[in-house]
Amino acid sequence: MRTSLKTKFKSVSAAAMLAAVACLPMTAHAGLFDDDEARKAILDLRNKVDSLQKDMANKSDKNSALSLSDQNDQLRQEIARLRGQIEVLTNELSNTQQRQKDFYVDLDARLRKLEPQKVNIDGKESSVDLNEQKSYDAALNLFKGGDYKGAGAAFNDFLKRYPQSGYAPSAQYWVGNALYAQRDYKGAIAAQQAVAKNYPDSPKVADAMLNIGSSYIELKDKAAAKKSLDALIAKYPESPAAQTGKEKLATLK
Repeated sequence: MRTSLKTKFKSVSAAAMLAAVACLPMTAHAGLFDDDEARKAILDLRNKVDSLQKDMANKSDKNSALSLSDQNDQLRQEIARLRGQIEVLTNELSNTQQRQKDFYVDLDARLRKLEPQKVNIDGKESSVDLNEQKSYDAALNLFKGGDYKGAGAAFNDFLKRYPQSGYAPSAQYWVGNALYAQRDYKGAIAAQQAVAKNYPDSPKVADAMLNIGSSYIELKDKAAAKKSLDALIAKYPESPAAQTGKEKLATLK
């Protein structure tokens, strides 16, 4: 009878331990409930099951009056309690894993925003990072807001920080426009000549040449204005800038 009872307890207890281990995911990473804590909790539960097994086995030897049914009931209750603890632990680990997954997804999204993005600038695809885009947009907003001095300084700063930027030709062009708006026509001419010299393949060259011709007109230098506008029309005959140049030439005759 005692041998059968011990065998029963060992079998049920072993099943309890297997159930406990099977219920716990062992792949959790750092978080509110990390791997070390999970292993410790599992070890504690195993120790409790071992202790329960020994305790019930001893009771079966010392107290033959306790029926096998009662002892099995006690064992089942204790196993149920341990399973409840395991369920709580498993849920906490699952929640931690989900929080970690959400965190890394959010982090990845944030990092992607910081990575250079492909943008179309004057018909050409360029790679532009977040700070670069913000700096250019901020300078352009200053110009649109009528702060031409601030815009010119901001665009010059942009060119120093991002000399290879896809926005560089446009930034140089807006430097010239900012000077023109401040009636610094000689400065505007020099700035727009830099567009043609440094970025000969940029669509902004035609607009820069038009600005040069307009600046010469403001300086009352008709000969230089005519020369600049003729060059614009010859080089970019189909451009909107060339059409405007023709209109300006008509006023010089």
